[in-house]
Amino acid sequence: MKLTFSLFILALLFGCTSQQKKTDTKELYWATRFADATMHRADSLIYYLRDEPKYEYDYGLLGDAIYSLRKVDPKYGKYMKDYIDYFLHDDGKIDGQKTSDYNIDRVRPGNCMISLYEDYSDEKYKLGIETLVNQMEGQPRTNSGGFWHKKIYPYQMWLDGLYMAEPFLVRYATVFDQPLWYDEATFQMEEVYKHTLDSVSGLIYHAWDESKQERWCQPETGQSKHFWSRGTGWYMMALVDVLEFLPENHPERAKLIRILNDLSTALIKVQDPETGLWYQVLDMGGREGNYLEASGSAMIIYAFAKGAKMELLDQSFLETANTCFDSLIKNLVTEGDDGYPNLNNTVGGCGLGGNPYREADYNYYITEKKVVNDPKGVGPLIMAAVELNK
Repeated sequence: MKLTFSLFILALLFGCTSQQKKTDTKELYWATRFADATMHRADSLIYYLRDEPKYEYDYGLLGDAIYSLRKVDPKYGKYMKDYIDYFLHDDGKIDGQKTSDYNIDRVRPGNCMISLYEDYSDEKYKLGIETLVNQMEGQPRTNSGGFWHKKIYPYQMWLDGLYMAEPFLVRYATVFDQPLWYDEATFQMEEVYKHTLDSVSGLIYHAWDESKQERWCQPETGQSKHFWSRGTGWYMMALVDVLEFLPENHPERAKLIRILNDLSTALIKVQDPETGLWYQVLDMGGREGNYLEASGSAMIIYAFAKGAKMELLDQSFLETANTCFDSLIKNLVTEGDDGYPNLNNTVGGCGLGGNPYREADYNYYITEKKVVNDPKGVGPLIMAAVELNK
C-alpha cells in the first residue's frame, strides 16, 4: 500500500499519462529511494560505510549517480559536491591521489569534477581535472600501448580500468576541445577487448597479463581464467559512456558499436533463465557456490538501456533492461530495519595477484565478501533507474 501510494504521488508530480510514463515513474521511484537510503545512512558521502574519509572510485560513482537526480531535488547535487570538495584543493591537488602511483582507479572521480565544472565554473575543478589528465599522460603502458591498471600491476590491463579512465577522457576531450583523447580512449577500449576476448563464448576475461608471468593467467594467452560479471559490467558501461561523447564521424566509432553489440549478444546467452540476471561468474550459473550478483547485473542493465536509447543496440535490449530491472528489485532488494531498501549480493571487490596474492580461480570469485548496499552496486542501480526513466 505504501509503495502504491508513493508511485501515485510521483505520477502526479511528473504528469504521467501513459503506460510508458507509469513505467518511467516506477524506475525514478527506485532511483530516489536508493539515493534517500544512502543519504539517510550517511549524511555525508565521505563517511558512507566508512569510519575514515577515502578518495575512491566507487564513492565517485555513487556520488555521480545521486548527482544525476539534482533536478528532482538540489539535495542530491550537494551530496556529491561536498564529497569532491572535501578532497580537492583550490590548486588542483587531490588528497588521496598520488600521480606517481599511477593508480587508474583514482581517475574515476574526475568525471564528477567535470560535472561540477560545467555546473559551477569553479577553476579548482578544472585544475583537479588537469591533475588527473596529467596522470594519464604518464600512465605506464604495455608494450602494445595499453594502460597498466596500476603501477603495482605491471603489464596488466583489467576490465575495471577501462571504466575508470576512458569515459572521463572522452568527456574531457569534448568539454575542453582536446580531440586526441578520443583516439586514445578508443584505442584502449579496443586493445583490452582484443586481448581478453574468448572467441568461443564472445565473453571477455577479467584481465590480461602481457608478460604472461602471473600465476592467475593462462600461460599461453595471458588471459585470466574466468568471466567476472562486474568486470564485464565495468567494460559495458565504459562502452556506452564513451560512445555518448565520441563524435559521430570518429573512425573507430563503428568498431566500438560492433563490440557493444557482440558482447551484449554474448551476455544474453548467459542470463539466468529464471530471473534474467547475471551470475558472479558469468558462464557457470549452475555451479555450486555461484550466485546472482547485483552490481554486474545493474551495470549490464544500464548499458543495455543506454545503448538501446542511443540506438546503438536493437530495441529488444531496452525491453530486456526493463524486465531485468524489475527482476533485480524483486530478487535482490529487501527492506531494511530503517524502512529504506537494501541492495544485497554485491561482491565487495575482486582483484588479481597482489599481496596477499589473489589466484583469481573459481573459488576466489565466489568466496569474496558480499557487502550490503556497496556503492559499486547502489550506484549502477540508480544509474540504470535514471536511464530507464529518460
